[in-house]
Amino acid sequence: MAQLTIEVNGRPYLVGCEDGQESHLRELAKVFDAQVQQLSGSIGQLGETRLFLMGALMMADELADARARLAHLSGEATRLRAELQTVETRAATALDSAAQRVEALAGASGNTVM
Repeated sequence: MAQLTIEVNGRPYLVGCEDGQESHLRELAKVFDAQVQQLSGSIGQLGETRLFLMGALMMADELADARARLAHLSGEATRLRAELQTVETRAATALDSAAQRVEALAGASGNTVM
């Protein structure tokens, strides 16, 4: 397990993570630090615990919104796949019908279509 120091709200914190995940953890810490800095700038210092709690709640709210959008888009993708299947079926049926009419016309005129 790797350990690294991240900085949030101007203070260093030693944290552990799986080996190879250090850069990902640093990026997450930057996102969280930006959230905390924004909160601190807009409502002032609340105390570290409350500031971190508010930051975590705001990020959880953003995550919930992203999940809701993902669920909506997933449903929309499912609907569009079903619609595509319907259109493809109609197109295949129309092509088959057209081919049958062409064959019937060719047979009626005594010609064969190759």
